[in-house]
Amino acid sequence: MKMFAPAFLAAAVLAAPATAAPRDTPEVQLQKALAGRVAGEPVRCISTTAITSTQIIDKKAIIYRVGSTLYLNEPQTGADQLNDFDALLNRWAGPQLCRTDSLQLLDRTSRIPRGFVVLGDFVPYKKAPAAAK
Repeated sequence: MKMFAPAFLAAAVLAAPATAAPRDTPEVQLQKALAGRVAGEPVRCISTTAITSTQIIDKKAIIYRVGSTLYLNEPQTGADQLNDFDALLNRWAGPQLCRTDSLQLLDRTSRIPRGFVVLGDFVPYKKAPAAAK
């Protein structure tokens, strides 16, 4: 029986999942997402039909991609509830998403509502112009 113990132990170690690498902090995630971009003047609304993707920064912000521009929204309330595994639900699916609009947070797996955020201004981030050589 002792001769099987090392083989069993080796199999158990190989079958164990690898330890996940530590996640970046929300500040680092935000820096990475906006790297190489320059902030513009905040706007109150963006067109919902032009949004091509959305990224949630845990407990911090939502980034909307519209063409080549990223719009950073740091919610007025509820940012502490943001989780990058959430889905966002806009109950008033109009042509624009605006400051003071409320978005419901849904658990992506169960679709159970778990909170909401009230949006702030949208800060556009465009790619920085190439440096003159």
